[in-house]
Amino acid sequence: MEFAVIKTGGKQYKVSEGNFLSIEKIKGEYKKGDKISFDKVLLVDDGKDTTIGIPYIKGAKVDAEITEIGRERTILVMKYKQKSRYLRRNGHRQPYFQVKITSIK
Repeated sequence: MEFAVIKTGGKQYKVSEGNFLSIEKIKGEYKKGDKISFDKVLLVDDGKDTTIGIPYIKGAKVDAEITEIGRERTILVMKYKQKSRYLRRNGHRQPYFQVKITSIK
């Protein structure tokens, strides 16, 4: 089974063809159904031999399709100082893209 390790949004992901993956939102105008490609490929393994990049593999890319654009559940961000009546509450929803890996080249 062929797989690759890609880097996007400051994180590394192990992907194989047909996988669904939730990644950080990418800057730019994107909508559901758009095709994107990741060129920061760190490793490719096809079952027989492994190619490791220094730090990236030249000419390798992973193609994907955006299946969903959304925002995570709300997390509560709190600042509190005891005995001084200081309390700040703030909610945060992180945006994300859910992508389906279509091919590894």
